[in-house]
Amino acid sequence: MNAVGIIPARYGSTRFPGKALALLGGIPMVQHVYEQASRAKLDAVFVATEDARIVQAVERFGGQAVLTSDQHRTGTERVAEAARPLDARVIINIQGDEPLVHPASIDQIVEFLLAHQAVPMATAMTPLASAEELARPHTVKVVVDQDGYALYFSRAPIPYRRGGGEANGAKAQGPAAYKHLGLYGYQRHFLMQLPHLPPTPLEQAEQLEQLRVLEHGHQIKVLLTPHDTVGVDTPEDLARVEMMLAGRGPRS
Repeated sequence: MNAVGIIPARYGSTRFPGKALALLGGIPMVQHVYEQASRAKLDAVFVATEDARIVQAVERFGGQAVLTSDQHRTGTERVAEAARPLDARVIINIQGDEPLVHPASIDQIVEFLLAHQAVPMATAMTPLASAEELARPHTVKVVVDQDGYALYFSRAPIPYRRGGGEANGAKAQGPAAYKHLGLYGYQRHFLMQLPHLPPTPLEQAEQLEQLRVLEHGHQIKVLLTPHDTVGVDTPEDLARVEMMLAGRGPRS
């Protein structure tokens, strides 16, 4: 296989227990994510979970699920366990709480990693929609170097602009930061290494596991996509996404 998608879906979410099975339009959220991922150019899609209730829900709608350990500290560790017996060259970690994930964004990451085997990991970003989104801690921001590799991810507005956005008396050109999307692609060998990397100070401060990769000196390619998405962290987010799926509300 060239590429598989794995959706980590933990029932015991701290902020929203059982959210993978929360209904959106009468359909479990994990099913929305699975169906979107299945439209991408993946050889297979699996849900990786620690809970038999999620396995049963996935199997009811005809999906494939893998029961994993309940001791994993991160979604990446869960994805690595599920991917271990697979022979795919590229593994895509598709967040189980992003029912609006776009298949084209998944395809973009797959195509890049298959064509650039020396790059261990890739993810996606999209332009920030507003100043309010820049300031929102739940919106993760990313800044990249001139070759599109991540310099830093943060929940804070980055970078800080001295002088209110003016640079040497001239208006700053273009967005300096982007919204980071919850899609991660890995070369298989690199994913197998990740659970063995010890946690790092910046990762723990920001509560962003991708910072562990940067702090250990590895590169993350960040691909620009026009396809925004919305993560579901709370019941209020769920209601917002339900309105969007029904075509009754804006994304931003």
